[in-house]
Amino acid sequence: MIGASVTENRLPFLSFETERKTLAIVPQNHVHKIHPLYFLPLLPLRIIIWLWMRTLRYKISDESRAALTDISEPSILLFWHNRLLIISEIFQRFRRRRHAYALISASKDGAWLAAFCALFRVRNARGSSSRRGSAALKELLMRLSSGNDAVVTPDGPRGPIYSFKPGAAALVQRSQARVLLIGSCSSRAWRLKSWDRFFIPLPFSTVELICKFVPAADLPSEINECAEILKKKLLEISDE
Repeated sequence: MIGASVTENRLPFLSFETERKTLAIVPQNHVHKIHPLYFLPLLPLRIIIWLWMRTLRYKISDESRAALTDISEPSILLFWHNRLLIISEIFQRFRRRRHAYALISASKDGAWLAAFCALFRVRNARGSSSRRGSAALKELLMRLSSGNDAVVTPDGPRGPIYSFKPGAAALVQRSQARVLLIGSCSSRAWRLKSWDRFFIPLPFSTVELICKFVPAADLPSEINECAEILKKKLLEISDE
C-alpha cells in the first residue's frame, strides 16, 4: 500500500563511524579521477561563473524559497541536466549549511564534472546506469542515512533529454527520503548544441526558480510509475 509504514521502511540514521565503515566496503574500482594539480585551471572558471551568476536577477516565490531553505531533514534534489549551471548558484545562496552528494558518472568526463562540483562545495558519488550504478546507489543511500542530501539529474549523464532513469526513482523508493524538485525558467539564455541543449542564462537576465517538495509516501511503490510521475512534475516546473 502506498505510504504504509513509511517511518519503518526509512533507512535509520547512521553514526559517522558506522558510515565510514560501511562506505569502506563500496568498491571504488573503474572510477576515473583527475590529478589534484588539474584543479588549478578550474579556479578561474569558478571565479567567472561566480561573477556571471552575480549579474542575474532571481525571481522566487515565498513557497519555493521556503522549500529551498528547508534543511530540516535529508532530501533528494532532482533537476534536469541542462540546469546544472543554475543549480551551482542554489547551493551558494540557499543551502550553504547542507552537505550534498551528487550522482556523477565514473567516466573521464565525470571526473572533470566532479572536480567542478567540488568547487561549489558539492561532493560526489560516482556511478551511472552503465558503470558502478549499484555501488553509487548504495553510497547515496548511506549518505542520506547520515543526514546529507543527494543530488541527481534523472536524464544524465548522456540523455536522452528529459528522460527519467529508473535509478533516481529507485533511490527515492529505497531511501523514503523526500524529493525536492527544482525547475528554472530564464528570460534570455543561450542553448548549447549538446544532447541536453544546456542552458546558459545571459548576463542581466531574469531567472525564475520553482521548487516543490514531494513526499516519498505520496509516490507509487512501482519504480517505473514513480519515475513517470516525477518526470511529469519536473517538466511542469520547467520552461519547456
